[in-house]
Amino acid sequence: MNRTPLLHWTAAAALGVLPALASAQTYPTRPITLVVPFAAGGGTDSIARDVAKTLGDKLGQTVVVDNRGGGGGSIGATMVANAKPDGYTLLFATSTFVTNAASEINATYDVEKSYAPVAMIGRGPLFVVTSKELGVKNITQLRALGQARADGINFCSAGNGSINHLAGELFHQRSGLNMTHVPYKGSGPATVDLLAGRVQLFFATVPTILTHVQSNRVDLLAVTGAKRSPLFPDVPTMAEAGVPNFNITTWWGVLAPAKTPVALVNQLNQAINDVAAADLVRNRLVHEGADPISGSPADFKRALSSELALWKGVVKTSGMKLQ
Repeated sequence: MNRTPLLHWTAAAALGVLPALASAQTYPTRPITLVVPFAAGGGTDSIARDVAKTLGDKLGQTVVVDNRGGGGGSIGATMVANAKPDGYTLLFATSTFVTNAASEINATYDVEKSYAPVAMIGRGPLFVVTSKELGVKNITQLRALGQARADGINFCSAGNGSINHLAGELFHQRSGLNMTHVPYKGSGPATVDLLAGRVQLFFATVPTILTHVQSNRVDLLAVTGAKRSPLFPDVPTMAEAGVPNFNITTWWGVLAPAKTPVALVNQLNQAINDVAAADLVRNRLVHEGADPISGSPADFKRALSSELALWKGVVKTSGMKLQ
């Protein structure tokens, strides 16, 4: 048997791996950019800034937050998809990263092909809240009112294809209620109209709505996760409130461009898992009603694929056309 070709192939393969290993051993040598696909000042931005500070301390390099809002998060996501896969441009993503793709709001990135998932840092439920004007205190009353009204009820969201939108659509499908979607350009204006009674129902992220729940300016009917929120332990889950198979959470995580070397992805994964466990980030997540998470890139990839399939199913059942 002639072993020369095999030896040549092995040597070539080794030479190909060496640069990636060397890069991982010296990384990072300059500042890292963490792209946040939303405007500065919101809940996601606040969490991302805590992550950036802690990650920078961990890696010994500055991590710069770059807010690239617009397109429901697609502008920032597309920027990272097209970035050089060297570990110096990362995406701080939320659930809307997947729901937008499932809704086919745009086709500028592919959740499963355009990125190397690095790590998820936390998950938390949505809060099902209603305006005080509606006058309901639980899901049973909401359903009864919705069935009694000829025009049903309306629900607001941060925009077409957002997690709030698709969670509301899933409730419509599971409850059979007549519901009208009212999209806004962000959670801020949606909340303003909810407080004013111009819209009635909101599947809101905790950072968006928490202060208004605490000040009793909206009614909290249920949480969408599999377990009750430690922030409001007396509030039932959707399943407990009579809507089975309704385990919906929002999450935060970090992704790199596709083709980022595996050694770099693994190095970042370890660092970001440490970041999620650090006091600054962990306390922030707990304050937002979320659970810090530690997992592998493969874990994150499976979660993304599972959620993409779930939301594509919701969109297909609804027949919605959002382009």
